Parts: sequence; C-alpha cells; structure tokens
Amino acid sequence: MQRPEAWPRPHPGEGAAAAQAGGPAPPARAGEPSGLRYYDDTFPSMKEQMVFEKNVFNKTSRTESEIAFFGGMTIVYKNSIDLFLYVVGSSYENELMLMSVLTCLFESLNHMLRKNVEKRWLLENMDGAFLVLDEIVDGGVILESDPQQVIQKVLQSAKEQIKWSLLK
Repeated sequence: MQRPEAWPRPHPGEGAAAAQAGGPAPPARAGEPSGLRYYDDTFPSMKEQMVFEKNVFNKTSRTESEIAFFGGMTIVYKNSIDLFLYVVGSSYENELMLMSVLTCLFESLNHMLRKNVEKRWLLENMDGAFLVLDEIVDGGVILESDPQQVIQKVLQSAKEQIKWSLLK
C-alpha cells in the first residue's frame, strides 16, 4: 500500500497510493504536467496515472459498493456529498486493512471538520487533513487505525506547533 500524505517521496517497491489529496509534488518529468505523483513506479508517466485515476473515478462514482478491483489494484472508497476518498493497494493487499485505513481517515476527518466532510471544508482545512494522513500511514506502513488516537495525536501536534510559534 502506498503512503497517502502531503509531501510525496519515492518509496520503491510499494503499491499505489490513496486519498485524492493535493499538496506539493515532486517536479514532473519532461513533457508532463505537474501534479500529485504516486510513490513507486506503478505509473511511469503522469498521463498513465491520470488515465488510471479517471477510469477508477468513472467506475466507482456510479456504484454503491465500497471495493473495486481495477488495473491489478485493490481499491476501497467512500463518498461524502461531493468528496470521494480512495485507498489504493496492490492486488495482494488485505481489503479489510485497506478499509480500516479508509474508515479511520473518514472518521478522523469527520471529527476534525465537525461533521462537514465535503470538498470545500476539506480544502479550507488541508493542513489538518495532512496531519491526519501523516498519523494514519507513513511510507506504506499503517501506523494507526483508531480514529480517536489519530485525533488525539493531531491535537497534540497542533498544540506543539502553537507552542513553538509563540516561543519564536
């Protein structure tokens, strides 16, 4: 499974990533548009990645299920109003583990955004969403799947940031 977080860094040998979130991306290869890149060589070009993402969205936006198998990937997803959250792993990833990551992400965001898990609120609070992602998964390793623990760690991290900014 790939790390869904704010600052992508390559991690060879890991599966494709999740959570359609923006943020700073590494420089694009020559002739490619810049954008969020996956952390391995699953998609060697931005064009192939964008085609995959478009096909996944087209396949999942019209169904009520929570899991899809597409392009050799296991995809679990959830939608809320105008927002789709995806966790993508290789075909041999455990669907229950991917779903626990997705559930933790959604419930943590739901608490953080005060029950307003929609695109506008997420974009306005992207820094907090990145903190949530950082607490759940890092480098393809699931760190936490309990939303209460994630929220507690995010709040602690926010308090520390405020403390350090006041000391400067």
